[in-house]
Amino acid sequence: MLQQTQVKTATPYFKNFIKKYPTQKKLSEATEDQILALWSGLGFYRRARNIFKTKEIIKEKYNNRFPKKFHQLLELPGIGKSTAGAIMSLAYQNPHPILDGNVKRVITRLVNKNIDLLKESQLWDLSSQFVNKENCFAYTQGIMDLGATVCTPTNPSCKDCPVQNQCMSAFNIINNKKRKVAQLKKVIPMNLSLIQTEDSLLLVKNEASSIWKNLWIPFESRSLESYTNSFKLTSSQKIQHELTHRRLNIKLNTYISTNESEIKTNKKYKWIKKDRINEYGLPKPISKVINEL
Repeated sequence: MLQQTQVKTATPYFKNFIKKYPTQKKLSEATEDQILALWSGLGFYRRARNIFKTKEIIKEKYNNRFPKKFHQLLELPGIGKSTAGAIMSLAYQNPHPILDGNVKRVITRLVNKNIDLLKESQLWDLSSQFVNKENCFAYTQGIMDLGATVCTPTNPSCKDCPVQNQCMSAFNIINNKKRKVAQLKKVIPMNLSLIQTEDSLLLVKNEASSIWKNLWIPFESRSLESYTNSFKLTSSQKIQHELTHRRLNIKLNTYISTNESEIKTNKKYKWIKKDRINEYGLPKPISKVINEL
């Protein structure tokens, strides 16, 4: 959850997730829809899909026991070399280097190296040199927290740093902020139709490879053109939703139907009861509209 997401944002999602799935056994019984439902609104949904794929591998290949070897962890979807190293060090007390953005900054400042001039392999070598083999748990947690809270990208708190005496860059860091070049986001237009009855909502599972893959969303309006004449239009709104590199311009028409009509389509759709909508993974802007109905 913390990949590309701040702690304060991820914390409530993590607490809800652990409450629902406190053990590997409980998680092994979850469907992808159930996992995505707990992820609704957090974004970067590939992470949730990777959790589902990973728990399926663990169930089938490792008898529902989380693997304990580094090379086995690397085979799991969503787990790279740094995450695997953190799991080995924190969960199994087996010393391994890690290399997230915070760690790169701390170790290069300690030896007074320009991070932009080092190759990834050199950074890994450097990280390996600093690993504390006798207390890998404290070291691994500490170096991540040090980079996040003290050895920050700009205005680092060198006076508060516990390793200032060993740091070759301490009190000597010039904050040369890189000028950010404004980049125009790719704009994705979407034209959707949300159909509801008094008790249910018509949603389709988005099985296309896109930002909302495997989430439940309203039908594209053009695919319901032959049906909308039999529905009553209740509202039409434009929604602009910002993503990291893209902007969604959504036109959403909301209709009311007297009954749960059958739709002729090859897509997987459902009339979902409104009091069970939280059991399904929904994109944040769609979830917001539904909650306001």
